[in-house]
Amino acid sequence: MASQSLQPILALLGYPVGGNPIQYMMEKAFAHCGLDWRYVSLEVRPEHLADAVRGLKVMGFSGGNCAAPHQETIGPLLDQLGRTAELTGVVNLLIRRDDDELIGENTEGRALIDLLGGSDKLGGRHAVVLGVGQMAKAIAVELAAAGAAQIAIVDHVEARASELVELLTGKLNAAATAVCWEGDYSIPPEIDLVIHTAEAVQGDANAPIALALESLVPTMTVVDTTIDPPRTWLLDEARERGCATVDGVAIFTNQVSLNFETWTGARPDRALLREAVEEFLEL
Repeated sequence: MASQSLQPILALLGYPVGGNPIQYMMEKAFAHCGLDWRYVSLEVRPEHLADAVRGLKVMGFSGGNCAAPHQETIGPLLDQLGRTAELTGVVNLLIRRDDDELIGENTEGRALIDLLGGSDKLGGRHAVVLGVGQMAKAIAVELAAAGAAQIAIVDHVEARASELVELLTGKLNAAATAVCWEGDYSIPPEIDLVIHTAEAVQGDANAPIALALESLVPTMTVVDTTIDPPRTWLLDEARERGCATVDGVAIFTNQVSLNFETWTGARPDRALLREAVEEFLEL
């Protein structure tokens, strides 16, 4: 166990890491909470990832984060995985235990579930997840664990949607279906939660998606995980139709908040974290 007199250090592992706002956000949160912690961004090539993980352990790092392209390859290098990381094969959070083990977990989906009110509010809801990337996997697993009544996985490649559905039905006994995304997708009337996770519009606020807009109704909550920019075509269209909305910066900010609390035991100011990410990305 590390001496309490040593300054705890956290690290971001990615390649490249330029433009990632986590270090900036963490440093703001440490200062606000009066914590003598440090966060560093480390650019680690894929072929050096195993060495980097050993280095974190040897040098006593308190944990950290994984960014692309390491999120789906770091799992086998860790001592243990949390439930969501094990189910999805995607790790975004590293936690050091007192016995010097590094644990991998995924908080990307939990960040959204928390914003939507937690498991108590998700039970019985009918959800559509658009896309099947890393974020979609994490969100779908957390929806299933929260007791969602129905989860439709919609993707342009039906086989990918079916693979995620098999995970949800086989491992979590969820009611899930795969839908091939052809033409303008019409959201079924029983759906009350629409989550867009596809990355094709990243960076283009006005890029439309293939969606039948008349199927958006005020009883729905519409989520878009796009961070830059957070105000997207889908969210604008949803607001015009009276839907509640959640943007990608809110999800990312809450993810950073959950990670911070896991490491330090302190709860950061979410408004401060959102201000920091918006300032860093010039949103």
